[in-house]
Amino acid sequence: MAEEEPKHHHHHLFHHKEEEEGPKDYEKEEKHHKHMEHMGELGAVAAGAYALHEKHEAKKHPENAHRHKLEEEIAATAAVGAGGYAFHEKHEKKEAKEEEEEVEGKKKHHFF
Repeated sequence: MAEEEPKHHHHHLFHHKEEEEGPKDYEKEEKHHKHMEHMGELGAVAAGAYALHEKHEAKKHPENAHRHKLEEEIAATAAVGAGGYAFHEKHEKKEAKEEEEEVEGKKKHHFF
């Protein structure tokens, strides 16, 4: 008898909850994306502040300037990434709101 191989679950970087049966809570989804947008903004501000701090440290301690400049660049890159994530979440929030309006019949489609 041939044994069935067990199903392998794929591991992804982001874990999305399985779609639940029943009505979708658009308000909750919109609130979640707004919260994540704010977290992205906070990350961008924090990383930007750290980049400025490292820029100051590079001038203050010329003997370690190379290390501080490197850390400044890494922090600046993180700030840009966090800003991009905030922008992405803003777009997701907007889509959730439009989806809710479409389901509720508030939004009119203009094809011409």
